[in-house]
Amino acid sequence: MSSCHRIALTAGEPAGIGPDLCVQLAQYQQDCELVVIAAPQLLQQRAVQLGLPLKLQLADLSKPAQIPAKGTLHYLPVELAQPVNAGVLNPLNSPYVLNTLQLALDGCLNGSLDAVVTAPVHKGIINDAGFAFSGHTEFFADGAGVEQVVMMLATPTLRVALATTHLPLKMVSEAITQNSLTRIIEIIHRGLSSPRIAVCGLNPHAGEGGHLGVEEIEIISPVIERLQKKGINLSGPWPADTIFVQEKLNDYDVVLAMYHDQGLPVLKHQGFGRAVNVTLGLPFIRTSVDHGTALDIAGTGRATISSLQTAIDMANTMIKSKQQ
Repeated sequence: MSSCHRIALTAGEPAGIGPDLCVQLAQYQQDCELVVIAAPQLLQQRAVQLGLPLKLQLADLSKPAQIPAKGTLHYLPVELAQPVNAGVLNPLNSPYVLNTLQLALDGCLNGSLDAVVTAPVHKGIINDAGFAFSGHTEFFADGAGVEQVVMMLATPTLRVALATTHLPLKMVSEAITQNSLTRIIEIIHRGLSSPRIAVCGLNPHAGEGGHLGVEEIEIISPVIERLQKKGINLSGPWPADTIFVQEKLNDYDVVLAMYHDQGLPVLKHQGFGRAVNVTLGLPFIRTSVDHGTALDIAGTGRATISSLQTAIDMANTMIKSKQQ
């Protein structure tokens, strides 16, 4: 065993594939101390369902991080409200999910955890249980007291950041202001160390000179011009159906899309299962998978760890980069 980084892994929706992935990850040697935040009985139950060996060991955050042996998971316990049936949502367990996130948030803020990686949650069931929850990104930003963060998904060959995240489409236009767009671009600029940024327009054909919308003229272009004068390397506004062409993408390090479904379908088509969700602008490192809870295959052994493993590797790399 050797000293290493300590990364929290929240197990996500208990009825989904998050617990499966945690058990599957334990079968491989990691380059960090992975501390799974979950109910230990849930992890053990899912290991039995999957037919995989699993040894659970309570994490001791007061000691230096240590890489666990293959087949062993270090964990921090959070108690379930109700027993879990794989694939069956239960709103009574929504507080459990939020408690796992809070424990990870607290550990990252007090320095006992170096980063957090999140398995998927089910936003609908949390809201059905009476909790206002729009996603991990917003939860961690609120908890850290950060007014503005940026959600970015990355594959080995494409990065897409979002100007807005989980909003109804009719609310997107009013959410994009010169101030918010300026802050978002500055966060990307700092977080990725002076990248080349391509900025999408909001409307088809980037507004067609005002005939299909004026957001490009009144909001997006003025921000681009002002930040270019400050030395930030960016261009646009680009029509989304133009910038997401490989010949254009070769000239940029990241594309800033104006809304969720403008940029992410392209990225997921290109690299689903190998993509990582990164939150830029937090006072700690947070990465996540690019997929959902997959309730239909929970407990079957058909879930694959590729995206979660990539998210862990990305967090580990970001920690090392930050330290250097």
